[in-house]
Amino acid sequence: MKKLDSLRSHLLASVPEIRNSPEKMEIFVDKGDVAVRAGSLSFEYSYTASVWVQDFSVSVDNLLVPILAWMAANQPDLFEKGDRKPFTFESELLDAETCDITISINLTELVRVEQQAKGVKVFHLPEPVMLDQFAGVPTGTKLWAGLIEDVAGTIETVTR
Repeated sequence: MKKLDSLRSHLLASVPEIRNSPEKMEIFVDKGDVAVRAGSLSFEYSYTASVWVQDFSVSVDNLLVPILAWMAANQPDLFEKGDRKPFTFESELLDAETCDITISINLTELVRVEQQAKGVKVFHLPEPVMLDQFAGVPTGTKLWAGLIEDVAGTIETVTR
């Protein structure tokens, strides 16, 4: 499952607390299934990815914002859900400054399987392009850009 590797790489690059102590993060599948149709070996993975971070001692925003950014690029349909809840989380407060947190994200991956002369070839397909909900805004504009300034390459929580 390619998205799990992608999410892990993104969090290691985006969250200094995880980059400095990668052993504190585990990513795994809680439950999953495979959907297929008769006449084809192509299929769709559908699973709940769980990100478990132990002893997280900075603002949870420093973890959730990079996850939202990853989801916008890798599972954008979750932002189209009517309930506006792209993931769930649970947290255990260990003390006033530290928690264990688990984030659960329902992900899908489309896999095309083609019959070849010498076997099969497997392709992991990209996410479908979502309809433009913001007519007049140039394609590729990151609407959340500017909400948090990230000059040093880390996330800083700004409160007012």
